[in-house]
Amino acid sequence: MHELAISLSKSLLTGLAIQMVFVSAFLLYLRSPSVGLRPSLEEHVFPDDKLPKTAVILCLRGPDPFLPKCLQGLLNQNYPNYDIKLIVDSQQDIAWKIAHDTIREQQATNIEVHLLKIPRLNCSLKCSSLVQAVSDLDDSYKVVALVDADTIAHPNWLRELVTPLAHPKVGATTGNRWYVPTGSWASLVRYLWNIAAIVQMYVFGISWGGTLAIKTELLHQGLLDKWGQAFCEDTMMRRALAKKGMRIKFVPSLIMVNREECDFSYLTNWLKRQMLCSRLYHPCWWAVVSDALSSVLLPIVVFTLLLTAVLTKQWSAATILFTSFFGYTVGLILLAIALDNGVHEVVSDNGEKIPKLSLGTIAKMLIGIPLTHWIYAFAMISSQYMGKVKWRGVTYQVKGPWNIRLVQYTPYQLLNSPINSKTSL
Repeated sequence: MHELAISLSKSLLTGLAIQMVFVSAFLLYLRSPSVGLRPSLEEHVFPDDKLPKTAVILCLRGPDPFLPKCLQGLLNQNYPNYDIKLIVDSQQDIAWKIAHDTIREQQATNIEVHLLKIPRLNCSLKCSSLVQAVSDLDDSYKVVALVDADTIAHPNWLRELVTPLAHPKVGATTGNRWYVPTGSWASLVRYLWNIAAIVQMYVFGISWGGTLAIKTELLHQGLLDKWGQAFCEDTMMRRALAKKGMRIKFVPSLIMVNREECDFSYLTNWLKRQMLCSRLYHPCWWAVVSDALSSVLLPIVVFTLLLTAVLTKQWSAATILFTSFFGYTVGLILLAIALDNGVHEVVSDNGEKIPKLSLGTIAKMLIGIPLTHWIYAFAMISSQYMGKVKWRGVTYQVKGPWNIRLVQYTPYQLLNSPINSKTSL
């Protein structure tokens, strides 16, 4: 076991070194003068008459906890010519009432609420809503911006999202989410998983549908047809745009803070769905699997072997395994702190106030990181065998990326439950 312990320890620390390289590249991008914490001065004062008319599309189902704030943010954008299109699949949905109440309070005139006319049977309800919304746009809209109900947009959100599309090779722009660890173990695990995911999405050029803008002409060149057969809309974007010689630009100032609470039931279902979407549409899925093997399964193997060495009193091997496992965990904590500090600068520049990591939270990471590995591994493995998915009360049969079937649909029911993140199950 001694030789095996040495070999596994070397592999584990090599994996940590690779993650350090990726995190360093991400942090350098955040702080690069050519990127900046906000768009450059030239971009920020981009003439209003040069900004294209934009449609902002938000698909609603259920009472997301920050929906009123999301709508208020969208209605108060520093952007000259845009309209908001809300799609709700049922007037019975409480989101319908929340949307109309907010519109009335804001006295907004550039927003419309539409019913989903016919839920398609061969794609997700969200993709069905997106296809309807885009198909109903006239030719004056040159950009389509997608947003999720958990995104609270700052005043320059749309301007910063659309401006980079002026580059002829940029077909889409995107931001990403940043979860605040609210105190529960589940929220800490979600936070730790997401800080790794945000780096991976940057490295692989993967977009996030919660903040995503696309040139309208590209949507009508095959993307809309793809959405009409798909389970999710964003993960496929890199491959679809690359075929047209276009790329996706990640905009650091569009890292959006999410303060929703969650529990482990919600978290595991959400993670399995994230992994399913990656398996179906990620252009580098096997790279994701390889990353999981090195960064998740390998630590689990080392920890399991450590317990075995202790139980069998092989102290030399146990010492080697413990030292590497502890060093790996501490290394990940230091990377998490570095990422948190880097993102904190970005969101602070947007007027967002989030607490710095406390010593208590950092100490909890000693347990939270291994726990994240186990839950991530479970979600990764489970996603390989998901034939059916329940998402916001709608059940889908999933046989392949373009073989989706809506098998059970009912209008959203609140069921007398409090408004919280569980509505997104």
